[in-house]
Amino acid sequence: MAGIRGYWNLAAAAIAFRLLLLLCFPKDLHLGSRPEVATPLTSLRRRMKHNLLAEGYWLKQASMSPYSGSMYHGSPLLLSFLGQLTIRRVEGRPPHFYCSLMFVVVDFITAVLIRATGQKLLLSRHKSFQVLNLSKLVEASGIVNPGDFASLVYLWNPLTIVTCMGSSTSPIDNLMVVMAIYGACSRIAPLAAFGWVFATHLSLYPIILIVPVILLLGYGLDAPPSKLFLHKTSDASSSCALNQSPDNSEAPKLTDNAIHTFSWVQVLHFVLWVFIWLCFVLLLSSISLKDVGGLSEMFRKTYGFILTVEDLSPNIGVLWYFFAEVFDFFRNFFLIVFHVNILFMILPLAIRLKHRSCFLAFVYIAISSMLKSYPSVGDSALYLGLLALFCNELADMHFSFFLFCGYIGVSLLSPVMHNLWIWRGTGNANFYFATGLAYACLQTVLVVESVSSMLKHDRMLRKLVKA
Repeated sequence: MAGIRGYWNLAAAAIAFRLLLLLCFPKDLHLGSRPEVATPLTSLRRRMKHNLLAEGYWLKQASMSPYSGSMYHGSPLLLSFLGQLTIRRVEGRPPHFYCSLMFVVVDFITAVLIRATGQKLLLSRHKSFQVLNLSKLVEASGIVNPGDFASLVYLWNPLTIVTCMGSSTSPIDNLMVVMAIYGACSRIAPLAAFGWVFATHLSLYPIILIVPVILLLGYGLDAPPSKLFLHKTSDASSSCALNQSPDNSEAPKLTDNAIHTFSWVQVLHFVLWVFIWLCFVLLLSSISLKDVGGLSEMFRKTYGFILTVEDLSPNIGVLWYFFAEVFDFFRNFFLIVFHVNILFMILPLAIRLKHRSCFLAFVYIAISSMLKSYPSVGDSALYLGLLALFCNELADMHFSFFLFCGYIGVSLLSPVMHNLWIWRGTGNANFYFATGLAYACLQTVLVVESVSSMLKHDRMLRKLVKA
C-alpha cells in the first residue's frame, strides 16, 4: 500500500513540475526551436516566431490546402484538433498554451498505460516462474515493480519533460504507440488496432509494430521459451510414470496457459478492427481535405515527405548530413538503402524474440528511432521508458553506466555544438553532426546490449530448469 501511495505521489509531482514550468516559463524556454526537440513532422513552432501548425490551420480555414505552404507535414486530423487550440489566446500566455496543457495530460495517460503494461508483464513472469518451479526467482523479481519503475522513468525523464514543454506533438505519437502495445498485452483487439492505426497515420515508422502486436495477440505476454515448458512437461510425465500407483493414475499436468499456442481468433479480430479504424481515418481525412487536395496530396506531403527526406535542416539524426553531401545521382539509391535497412531487421529479430513480443516492440521502436528521417528526443523518451519495463530481465546488462553517461553527454553537447555552428560561427556542421553520430552509436550499443542481455537471461533460465 505504501508503494502504491509513493508511486502516485511521485507521479503527481512530475505533473506538477510540468505545470510549474509551463506557468513560470510561458515562452517555453525556446525549446520549440531546438532541432533536438522540433522536427518538420512533430513541431508546432519549429522556428522562432513561426507557428507551423497555425499556418496550416489558417490555410485550411481559407479553403486552401494546409500543405500548400510547404511548412506543415503532419496529419490533417491532428491539424483540425490542435489548430483550434492554437488560435485561442490567454492573456500573458503563448498561443500554444492550451496545447502544452494537453500534452501534460497525454504524458500522464501514457505513463499510466506503461504502468498497466508492466503490471501485466510482472504477473505473467510470476506465473511462468511458478510453473517452472523457480520460486526463488519469483521472490527476487518482486523487489522492483517494473510497471511503477518504467512509468516514473518516463514521467521524470528530462527528455520527456523537454518534449512536453517544447511544442512538439511527440507525446501524442508516443501515446498511440503505447496504447497499441497495451491493447495487445491485454488482448483488447479494438484498442490495439486503434493505437496502431493512428500511430502509423501520425508517423509512418510504427507500421513495423504490427509484428510484435500480432505476436502479443497470438501468443500472449512475454514468457520464457516454450521449450522450457515442454521440458518441464516431459520431466513431470516421466516422474509420474515412475511413481504411478493404482490408487492415483492421473499424471500432474502444467496449466494450458504455460505452453503458448498461437490464437488466430485474436489476430483475425485485430485485422478486422484495423480495417475498420483504417477506413475511419481515411474517411475523416478525406472529409477534412475535401476540395483542398484530397488524400493523394496528404500521402505525398506526409509519407512522401518522410521517405524522400526533403528537409535537410539539422537534427540529431544522421540522414540530414549524409543527404546534404551525397551526389543527386545516388540519392534515390541511398534512400532505398536507409529505409530498407529497417525492414531487414524485422524478420530475424521476430524469429529470435517471438516469445518476448513486448520486448521486441521496444527493440523495433529503438531501431526506428535511430534510423528514421526526422528523429527527436521524444522518440528516445519513449523507448527508454519501455526499456525500464524489463529491468528485472536486463539487470546484468553491460555498459549501463557508460550508456547513462553517454546520453547525458550528448544531451549537453548537442546544444553547445549547435550554438557554436549556427549562432557564434566558430564551428561548422561537423561539430553538430559529431554529436548526432555519437547519439546513433549510443543507441546501437543500447539495442545490441539489451538484446544480448535478454538472450542471456533466457539461457540462464534454461540452465535452472534443467538443473
